[in-house]
Amino acid sequence: MIYILSDDASKQTLKIKGELFKYLVKVRRHSVDDVINFRNKQDIKKLYSYKVISLDGRTLELELIDEAICEVKSFKNLHIGWCKIDAKSVEKVLASLNEIGVSKITFIDCDRSQKNFKLDYKRFERILDASSQQCGRTSQMEFDSCKNLKEFITKYPDTKVFDFCDTILKDADGFETVLIGCEGGFSQDEKELLSSQDVFRLNNPMVMRSESAVLAVASKILL
Repeated sequence: MIYILSDDASKQTLKIKGELFKYLVKVRRHSVDDVINFRNKQDIKKLYSYKVISLDGRTLELELIDEAICEVKSFKNLHIGWCKIDAKSVEKVLASLNEIGVSKITFIDCDRSQKNFKLDYKRFERILDASSQQCGRTSQMEFDSCKNLKEFITKYPDTKVFDFCDTILKDADGFETVLIGCEGGFSQDEKELLSSQDVFRLNNPMVMRSESAVLAVASKILL
């Protein structure tokens, strides 16, 4: 873990108990004089370094020794328009997308999206918090939604579309917003709507699941 999120980060002293105490002492094996980094979501760019000054069976006491502005974020911005799929499938890859550096995901209700899928954004944020503490990221991924593809393309007219075509992605410069379909891909009406957009594919003959495509495309563009 690169840092720990805490609402108390910035205070001169911290007292750690409960599950976090068990993690830091029993799992991470921290002891007196160790330095542990914290951040506060209210000002996440600032890194607070604390030294362990005392340790007993249930409480870890720390003292602030340093604070500094220390941002960790991707060198590029990538916004993914993602036709809605099962939230469980999103959750499986969300931490990886966070580590890769995706800046925003807009979930779109498409013709082949199952209408009963409900997205739990609070759960998504908890996954992102855990991921950011592990990878060190300090920029918060944004979430948005659109009721259909027409609305999304109207808002983001420069969107590039990942779909079956002859154009293989070789140069990812200028890719700021990309569209990924749901399971089953785009309907014929949607393909007609997207006919004026730049369409690309990866150099891979296999058909990928939607969540695999999101990971592959994000990696190709950002890394």
